[in-house]
Amino acid sequence: MTKYFRVLLLTAILSVSSMQALAIDSQTLPDVDEGVVSINTIDPYKRVGYTVGDVIEREVTLTIKAPYKLIETSLPIVGYEKRYRGKVIGIELKNIEHSKVEHKDYTTHQIKLAYQVFTNSVVAKNVALGPEYLNLINTKNKKQLVKYRIPSLDIAVSPLSIFGQVKVENNMSQFLEPLLIKDDQERKWLKVAISALAVSLLGLLYIFGKHAWLPRMGGSFAKAYRTIKKLPNNETGLKQAISAVHLSFNQTAKMSVFNDNLDEFIQNNPNFSHLKSEISQFFGLSRQVYFEPNAQHSVGNNPSQWLLQFTKQCRDCERGLIPTTIKAGV
Repeated sequence: MTKYFRVLLLTAILSVSSMQALAIDSQTLPDVDEGVVSINTIDPYKRVGYTVGDVIEREVTLTIKAPYKLIETSLPIVGYEKRYRGKVIGIELKNIEHSKVEHKDYTTHQIKLAYQVFTNSVVAKNVALGPEYLNLINTKNKKQLVKYRIPSLDIAVSPLSIFGQVKVENNMSQFLEPLLIKDDQERKWLKVAISALAVSLLGLLYIFGKHAWLPRMGGSFAKAYRTIKKLPNNETGLKQAISAVHLSFNQTAKMSVFNDNLDEFIQNNPNFSHLKSEISQFFGLSRQVYFEPNAQHSVGNNPSQWLLQFTKQCRDCERGLIPTTIKAGV
C-alpha cells in the first residue's frame, strides 16, 4: 500500500510540474513592458524560392534590461515543427545556438536559429518563421512572469517542379526582387577598358602636350619648341631659332655643346642617342647660318621647318619618349 501511495504521489508531483511548465510556456502571459527589451535581427537576404531540404538561418540579438531575466528553458526547442493556426506548416527548427553577456544593468543574448523546410507543394506558398515567444521573470518579484514575442519572418516556399503553363507576370511574389542579368564580367572588362583609355590619354597628353605645368613638360627644348613655332619663316627667324636650340643644348648639358663634344653629351644624356645624326646636321646648319655660308648641312630646302621638327624630336627625348622620324624633303 505504501509503495502504491508513493507512485500516486510521484505521478501527482509530475503532473503539477507539467502544468506549471505549460503555464510558463503558454502565450497567455502578459507582454513585457515596452522599453525593457530591444531587438535586432539579421534576416536572410533571400525571401523566396525555398524548396524542401533548404536551411534558413536567422540571427536575433536581444538586450534585456534589469531586473528582468530570460528564462532560458523557454527558448525554441530543436525538432519543434512550426505551426500556423494549429496546423503543421512543414518547417522545423534544426539548430539553435545561444550565448549571453551579462552587464550590470542589462543582459545581451545572441540567438542563432536554423530552420529546415520539410514541405513541398505544386504551387508557391507563403509561410512564416515564428513568431517565437520567450518568457521573462522579474528578479525583484519572482512571481511576475511576462512574455516577449520575437517577430515572425515571412518567406515563400516553391515547388520542386511546375505543372502546366505559368504566366510569370501573374505569379510574381511581392518578396521577389527584379530579375536582373548578371553583368559582373561586363563590368570587369569596362573597368579594364576605362583604365586602358586613361593610360592612352595620359600618353597622348605627354606626347602632344604643350603645357609647362604638366610633369616633365617644362624642359628646355619644350620651351624652345614653343618659341620657334612663333618665329617668322625668314632669315632672322631662323637665326633666332638656332640660337634657342643652342641654348637648350647648353642648359641640358650644363656646358657648351658642339660637334667636337657631341659624344660626351650623348653619353651623359642617353635619351638623345636616337638623334646623333640629326644633331650633327643641326650643328652643320648653325655653322652655315652664322659662320660658313657654303657649309653643308643636308637639312633640305626649308631649314626653318626642319629645325621646328628637330626641336620637337629633342623635346620628345627630354621627356623620355622615342622621337618621331623627320619626313624626307622637309
